[in-house]
Amino acid sequence: MSPAAVQTITNALIFDGTSPELVAGSIVMRDGAIAAVGQVAPEGEVLDASGKVVVPGLIDAHFHAYAVGLGGMEVERGPLSYAALAGSLRLGKALRRGFTTVRDVAGGDIGLAKAVREGLFASPRYLFTGPALSQTGGHGDPRAEDLDLCFSHGHMCDVVDGVDELRKAVRNRFRTGAHAIKIMTSGGVVSLTDPIRVPQYSAEEIRAVTEEAGRRNRYVAAHAYSPEAIRHSVENGVRSIEHGNLLDAETAALMAAHGSFLVPTLAAYYAMDRFGEELGLHPVSQAKNVEVLSAGKTAIELALAAGVKVGFGSDLMGALETEQLAGVRLQVEAAGMLETLRSMTSVNAELLQDPLIGRIGVGAHADVLVLDGNPFEDASVLWDESRPRTVIQAGRVVA
Repeated sequence: MSPAAVQTITNALIFDGTSPELVAGSIVMRDGAIAAVGQVAPEGEVLDASGKVVVPGLIDAHFHAYAVGLGGMEVERGPLSYAALAGSLRLGKALRRGFTTVRDVAGGDIGLAKAVREGLFASPRYLFTGPALSQTGGHGDPRAEDLDLCFSHGHMCDVVDGVDELRKAVRNRFRTGAHAIKIMTSGGVVSLTDPIRVPQYSAEEIRAVTEEAGRRNRYVAAHAYSPEAIRHSVENGVRSIEHGNLLDAETAALMAAHGSFLVPTLAAYYAMDRFGEELGLHPVSQAKNVEVLSAGKTAIELALAAGVKVGFGSDLMGALETEQLAGVRLQVEAAGMLETLRSMTSVNAELLQDPLIGRIGVGAHADVLVLDGNPFEDASVLWDESRPRTVIQAGRVVA
């Protein structure tokens, strides 16, 4: 079936991306967009969704196409051709799970995005930031403390210090098609030389990045774990806090006041805890992961209680990519089914500034996921890959 084909999903229970009430009816898709929803006459090929629930195509707002390993120099400076080919496979697998849009924060480039647009391989809609910006010795600096070598740029992170150099880097990312800008404003799990809680970059450096993004009507996402790093980011103009595991109630209130989003990535810590050692994750990183593992769900609860808009991300590196739907289960355990569905659809769509995704309504992209049952009655239909699911992107069945 071509992307321009007409297709109707009939006898469905429909979650529109926002409302807690499921609506019975049909969805007519024409020319890649949703043409009608509700009690409407079917057109073209018909998919009977009796006993099933249809939700908007899912959105992963923290994806890494080029994360071919668990970090380090082999990921940053390995052959880009290999990273791109492996990334195309990672994107295709995400699409088959039901993720019809992803935001690649820390990686990706115009070449991969162009290949997606031209349909060279099956992929979600693809938004990228390019390599994340890190200070020397920050989360994006892959060098161990006992290595005497130069590193300035890689496939997922660049080391850029100082206001002028940061402005130049931001301008060049937008010149080459970046959707937004990613910066590292606290330590991280896979980096070896930086404590997790310590804020990174100066206030002046962060403001240089957020001001440049603001002039392009774009935004900045920041890797940040601790309350002090989150405050440092939000107060200097960052819109999207990635991870945020160590969030406290006072900082959550500050995020809400600034209209900042939280994008939790529970899947990553769960997967590293289970499989990191056997996959060669550095002992330093394993110890850091323990510090943030159990706090992630609490951070989501605090954010929602404060009125922060909570999205969804996976942040899976290397072989851990198979745990993407496990992240869905973990977020449901923290936030409940309705809030998690909203996080993966309408909230992430608002974060990505695209009103055509994350909802089932007239004029939206015809990106939908047909689940094998009702997730409000049997939550496992949302993450159990043994259950059949139909993925439709731009009105075309792709999985």
